[in-house]
Amino acid sequence: MERQLKYFFEFLEQEKKLSDNTLQSYKRDLKQFKKYLEDYQIYYNRVKEQDIKDYIKELQEQGKKASSISRCIASIRSFYQFVLKRKKVKVDPTENIKSPKIEKRVPSILTSSEVELLLDQPKDIDLKGVRDKAMLEFAYATGMRVTEIISLNIDDVNLEEGYVTCSHGGKQRNIPLGTMSLNALREYVEEARDILIKTDQEEALFVNINGTRLTRQGFWKIIKYYKEQAHITKEITPHVLRHSFATHLLQNGADLKAIQTMLGHSDISSTQVYMQFQDEGLKNVYRKAHPRA
Repeated sequence: MERQLKYFFEFLEQEKKLSDNTLQSYKRDLKQFKKYLEDYQIYYNRVKEQDIKDYIKELQEQGKKASSISRCIASIRSFYQFVLKRKKVKVDPTENIKSPKIEKRVPSILTSSEVELLLDQPKDIDLKGVRDKAMLEFAYATGMRVTEIISLNIDDVNLEEGYVTCSHGGKQRNIPLGTMSLNALREYVEEARDILIKTDQEEALFVNINGTRLTRQGFWKIIKYYKEQAHITKEITPHVLRHSFATHLLQNGADLKAIQTMLGHSDISSTQVYMQFQDEGLKNVYRKAHPRA
């Protein structure tokens, strides 16, 4: 099994091009499953459906959340589909296994006035302020994940046409930029970024004060700083801005399918969670729907 896991992880990294965080989740789930099989002296290629059910029961007895168990099942299923194609097993023992139902949590969002207040905090009086203004406007205008934003290169943004190309995770999507985001981004690129970077070889769109690619932690700290400056009591993370982006578009009449495309959701059900916030009767056009377009 160790060898097959090695091949599987290489496949996920090189062929599927999964992010490091997702890859680490697969590794944790499958190494835990491997230990379970070893403890009960079960060979991976002789695992039966009942063995999977017994494993799920053990996870439940350990107090694992339904979401964690569901992820574990997905990891194990992906592994067995992989070894099945390689003809290392004859059947997929997870084929008839159903994941436990997960209650979808209501996403935390900001009101339009809270967003305005937050985005008004960075002042473009110095390089950092110009960058922060552009970055916060960009995060809210695109709804991109923090990992996607910090992974962007300068060439991924088309300032002439007003859109950004997100290629993170092996999939590509184009997301339009509202007027305010585009103006702030243009000011950052033209007046601040070239001064911040230490070498012309730096490709990152958003860089830190040292001139290198901004990190997740750096992004979080910036948002936390401006949240405190705005005296907003709600917890604000990059993902809250993403939720707010989707919710405000939907409230203003944007089409759910279009929002799914912009968010990069592979399944529309992930986007439907925002339906509970929808107001009816408005046109589904991005530039009319987005509060800062």
